Amino acid sequence: MKRRSVLQLSWGLAGGALLGRADAAQADALQWASRSFNAMGTTMTIRAAHRSQEQLALALEAALRDVQRIEDQMSVFRDDSVISQFNRVGHVSRPPAEMLQVLRIAQDISRRSQGRFDVTVQPLWQLFDAAHSAGRLPTPQQVAAARAHVGWQQLQVAQREIRFSAPGMGITLNGIAPGFAADTVKATLQRLGVRHASIDTGEWAVLGQAPQGRDWTLGVANPRDDQALITRVAVAGQCLATSADNECHFSDDFVHNHIFDPRTGYSPTGLSCVSVLAPTCVVADAVTKVLFMGDMEQALRLARAWKVQALVVQKNGQWRASAGFPLRAV
Repeated sequence: MKRRSVLQLSWGLAGGALLGRADAAQADALQWASRSFNAMGTTMTIRAAHRSQEQLALALEAALRDVQRIEDQMSVFRDDSVISQFNRVGHVSRPPAEMLQVLRIAQDISRRSQGRFDVTVQPLWQLFDAAHSAGRLPTPQQVAAARAHVGWQQLQVAQREIRFSAPGMGITLNGIAPGFAADTVKATLQRLGVRHASIDTGEWAVLGQAPQGRDWTLGVANPRDDQALITRVAVAGQCLATSADNECHFSDDFVHNHIFDPRTGYSPTGLSCVSVLAPTCVVADAVTKVLFMGDMEQALRLARAWKVQALVVQKNGQWRASAGFPLRAV
């Protein structure tokens, strides 16, 4: 099952005021181009601008190579990826530097969140996915058995080797690697002279201004109606990540979905959507899951503790945002 898009570019009056005449003329001189491709279970799009079409093409190709390299390492949708090899045999010697970096970030977030975020939930994903393919839900006994193989403390991460310290384990980086990919692409574009871009890897990072000198503005889709927006968000140099129960679900009522509480083996029941605004996408991506484990009040308190801003939607459709969250009218 592929992830559904929850964040989307949103234009119109909420897109921000136009630049001044001189700045607008400079913006008009930019050449814009985009690349869309499938990676890590979703459709990714990179849109960027440069005065030189040649330099722009080189930058977009470099960005595409970044994503392909990260997918080769971290995609559970690829049987030949490093992560799939790791899940099959339980260890990898001299893991790629980027994968090692992501795993170390993930382990740190697991420690800080007291296990609310845990990349070792893959056995739960596999169980629910297999049951869904058979037209049913897993039994409580099956969930308990799968949860016995979940635990970030049993994942050993070192430069010389990554390994599981217990049998039957597996990891997924779907809750953090797309954010890492967005950060990596952003750094590559900046290094190659791109000053204006949007990077959609399932999570969003932006540079500079949108076409016509507008601010980058994203719409947060209603998790119960893809054609409707909850609100718009002005993203100025920050990164925005969203997790929602309708992105990938195992029951028609969205109660069982791809977001697992490692402590119970089931999906958390209080929230339907969490958006996090943070300086980096890798943090924003992972912290959405941390916040998802609580109710609305708990999630907003956790956002303050993590020094990020958040927008939180309950199952009944009511929503709130952190003070200062850059909302724009729909």
